[in-house]
Amino acid sequence: MSLVYLRKLAQLGFRKCRKLILMGMFFSAGCFAQESNRVLKQINLSGTGYKLGLQHGTQLKEEIGALVIAWKKNTSDQLGKDADQVVAEFFDYANFTNSIKQWTPELYEEIIGIADGADQNFRDVFVLNLLDEFWVYVNNIHNHHCSGMGVPAIDGNPGYLSQNMDLENYTDGFQLLMRLERSKKRPEQLILTQPGLIALNGLNEKGIGVCVNTLIQLKSNATGLPVAFVIRRIINSKTKIEALDFIKKVNHASGQNYIVGIKDEVFDFEASANKVERFIPENSNGAVYHTNHPLVNNDLKAWFEAYSPELPQGVKSLNTDSHYRFRALEKRMKVKKEITDHSLIAALRSRDHKNNPVCKTNVKNGQGFTFASVVMTLSEPPTLQIVSGPPDESEFMTIQFTENEN
Repeated sequence: MSLVYLRKLAQLGFRKCRKLILMGMFFSAGCFAQESNRVLKQINLSGTGYKLGLQHGTQLKEEIGALVIAWKKNTSDQLGKDADQVVAEFFDYANFTNSIKQWTPELYEEIIGIADGADQNFRDVFVLNLLDEFWVYVNNIHNHHCSGMGVPAIDGNPGYLSQNMDLENYTDGFQLLMRLERSKKRPEQLILTQPGLIALNGLNEKGIGVCVNTLIQLKSNATGLPVAFVIRRIINSKTKIEALDFIKKVNHASGQNYIVGIKDEVFDFEASANKVERFIPENSNGAVYHTNHPLVNNDLKAWFEAYSPELPQGVKSLNTDSHYRFRALEKRMKVKKEITDHSLIAALRSRDHKNNPVCKTNVKNGQGFTFASVVMTLSEPPTLQIVSGPPDESEFMTIQFTENEN
């Protein structure tokens, strides 16, 4: 399929694109699917570094091309300038390459492979993998709507992680589940993402998983390790010590909350340019929950001082979208004695506040929507429950890891 046709699809918009689908012009199962017709595309990849990326780029060449076009159109529309100029200015501002090569060199090679396999400009693919870092650059707090929860194993019940991954409207139809096959150096991994991107969140067969929330209020580092690379490094871990040591030591590029599940345990860390602080809610069930404002980390940008967790309760900015969603999670998680996957799914589907719900429909208003929803069961055997789009529009499917014959 030509890039000219892909550009036309992006320009026509999703409604007209749907008509083209009905006319038999739909390409590559899952792309540009809508509402109840959404399809979660799944791919299996093997190898590491460039080889893995080349598979990714080759298998999803058309989808990556379409996503690059959609990203550029959205960027130009939102910022009022040519997207290529924005990308050039962004890379003048930031240099993440050295940190990536220091901490996760194989992932840098993977990005090169994706770009080559998809026949795309390297920077266009690279910027797709700097999702949070680009949001920080444009200082757009309205893009950040993810809601996450973690539950430790207790009273015979397994441990869980769960998240509504909220993204910009144009990403709808690009939902992707990527399975990385196990090797001698890597456990098998199930990764929620989109074409061309190395990770949004994920779980490995050892029961180590991670969900994330953007904390744009915290100080950033234009030479640190970007979020997608931190995620992949965590879910490449095989032990608790390896995962926790990494998240505490690495130089973080963006303010981010990481809910990390390790078999029976869950941990919540708010990371910024200068510190990593653990959030421990005061509840008896050990559950953690987070949205998109800092709760313990005071390493804030000057213009976000109103979000400081050290301010007196009555002075804090408590009526943002993030605060409404946090309260919706807290009332379901704080005092409940037994939390199951059904409890988590109910929370992910909740709409307590009309304008600021946990579960966000794609109304194409530029304010984002729930791209996908996941529930990770951490205890043996680990499993992933996932749904494409808002979780109240479809049923979750359960994805298993393959049997390890060794």
